[in-house]
Amino acid sequence: MIPHYTLFTPLLIASLAFFGWSVYRRFSLLALGQPEQRLDRPFDRLKEMLLYAFAQMRVVKKPFGFNHLVIFWSFLILMLANGEFMVSGVIPSLNFGLLPEGVHRALLLAFDIVSLLTLVAIAVSVGRRLFVRPSYLDTAYVKGISADAFLILSFIALLMVAYFGMHGGLIAQGNDPAAAAMPVSSFVAGMLPSDPATLSAIFGFFWWLHALVLLAFLCFLPHSKHMHILTAIPNCYLASLEWPNTQPREKFAKGEVYGVGRVDRFSWKDLLDTYSCTECGRCQAACPATATGKPLNPRQIVHAIKTNLLENGLAIKEGKAPTVPLIGPEGEGTNTEDAIWSCTTCGACLQACPVLIEQMPKIIKMRRHLVENEARFPEELLNLFENMEQRSNPWGIAPAERSKWVSTMQVKTFEKGETEYLLYVGCAGSFDSRAKQVTVALATVLNAAGVSWGILGKDEKCCGDSLRRLGNEYLFDKMARENVELFRERGVTKVITLCPHCLTTLKNDYRQFGLELEVVHQSELVAKLLADGKLNLPRKELGLGKISYHDPCYLGRHNGIYDAPREVVAKATGSAVQELPRHRENSFCCGAGGGRMWMEEFTGERVNHARVEEALAENPDTICVACPYCMTMMEDGLKDKGAGQVRVRDVVEVVAEGLRPL
Repeated sequence: MIPHYTLFTPLLIASLAFFGWSVYRRFSLLALGQPEQRLDRPFDRLKEMLLYAFAQMRVVKKPFGFNHLVIFWSFLILMLANGEFMVSGVIPSLNFGLLPEGVHRALLLAFDIVSLLTLVAIAVSVGRRLFVRPSYLDTAYVKGISADAFLILSFIALLMVAYFGMHGGLIAQGNDPAAAAMPVSSFVAGMLPSDPATLSAIFGFFWWLHALVLLAFLCFLPHSKHMHILTAIPNCYLASLEWPNTQPREKFAKGEVYGVGRVDRFSWKDLLDTYSCTECGRCQAACPATATGKPLNPRQIVHAIKTNLLENGLAIKEGKAPTVPLIGPEGEGTNTEDAIWSCTTCGACLQACPVLIEQMPKIIKMRRHLVENEARFPEELLNLFENMEQRSNPWGIAPAERSKWVSTMQVKTFEKGETEYLLYVGCAGSFDSRAKQVTVALATVLNAAGVSWGILGKDEKCCGDSLRRLGNEYLFDKMARENVELFRERGVTKVITLCPHCLTTLKNDYRQFGLELEVVHQSELVAKLLADGKLNLPRKELGLGKISYHDPCYLGRHNGIYDAPREVVAKATGSAVQELPRHRENSFCCGAGGGRMWMEEFTGERVNHARVEEALAENPDTICVACPYCMTMMEDGLKDKGAGQVRVRDVVEVVAEGLRPL
């Protein structure tokens, strides 16, 4: 069958109509989402889009990423060729031959080379899935992904084969004057028979193969995971310009609904995220909960939200109740409570996602619904919430005990207009016996450097980090407003924190309450004091042996502080830290974030055990941390693994040790 517009035209019109209807049907569901501002700072957004969508910055960080980059750019370039194919299939006289000869030949050369590169890249992708498949490409969590992926790869491969067969047939017939500009197609032409009738049939076969596969691809695209082809680029443009280490405030009033208990309570951007998910599994590979056998898989969270939207969207548009629950027993389109409570909010999924999907904030929104609307949460959190409400600390210890750590030294109270820094000790630094040693070490270092600092003593309250990450926004809001009022009353403008969780809450969350503070983590301040020569460390031989450093998630990924702790240890000991296999932005969580510090692990391996095993494989003598939660989890893990001979030290303890006289 030879190409003929009378047959192709109605097929094309029908395919475009079906494509348009499918895209409209899905995109119209985004309007069900709640309002959200994502159109500010257009030039910054354009930069993000160019970096992450077009340059594929996160994709190419993994070795196989270059193969995807080839496919992505080949797709963009070949859109021109396929566009011409469809137009010329309706009006044969409208083709690239109308362009100046030089431009025409350059395009043909580009299409020919790019088609070959695409075919090679597709073959590599198929081989990878069949023979060297990474674990995060499994299909245990999302059914049908494998068949979907192979179908799309087959479509693309057939398009390339049809392209070469079609142009090879033309060249062999002598009907393509630009043959010299198409080396691959010319090579194919040399392998074809010389009989004119056979060549005409070959050309017709490959033309229709190209046409039918192209139209089938067009119709299938909006109904597959490859819809991300349409949404990933705008999703990168609309992504958060700040690292999403905080959550929006809620308005508390009678009749309000809190958190997200059904899919239309998500924002429209949350819903767009689900369409943009490529199901690549990188978030799954990075997630500590998934890695240790917990029910949580961030990829499945996003997939379930999308499925729920598609199942319930039309009913919700008609004012009907959803039929598939967003949170409930395990099922397609439903997230289980166990999965929601397994998240450590470490941000590894955010860091890994190539199209900037925000998985973690969606989980916290669902936690808010469970806590505030349903009062459904793990039993052990009841004591935490009560202790926070009554005593403003997780242990329920009397506030008067907050300053007991100062019994070994003279510590001043923060005075408005006189003291430069407030040392916000935090709950762990005030009450936890091991963390109190770090507090004393920091006080020693600050005094040695002549820093003007003071504390609030019994007036200090918990910052509320765990409450916000666990979804108890009502209690967090109350505590945050009390702290903001206290800080303003005392004239606090500069704050030192020992804990990265306190850091991110005071620095990022409290901005929503109108409080702008200069908040520094102890490692940042100590690194500056060392760099400025305000600290003289007479001792370098501290007997700590080989030191490995563990990056806390809330210090590193959530606040971008990676160098300061390393600089502190290097200057205190005279040698750089030994890096763990997963470090800096790829660091593996200790398991305590997101309120998990106060919860038990009943499923799979303990997260801290997995991290400790990774550290022990490097044979360290000392593991350095910069977070009280990490301190607890690493020490507990070492004891559980029978490796009590390995020391755990906070970076500031290393400096304090260096201050001791020789």
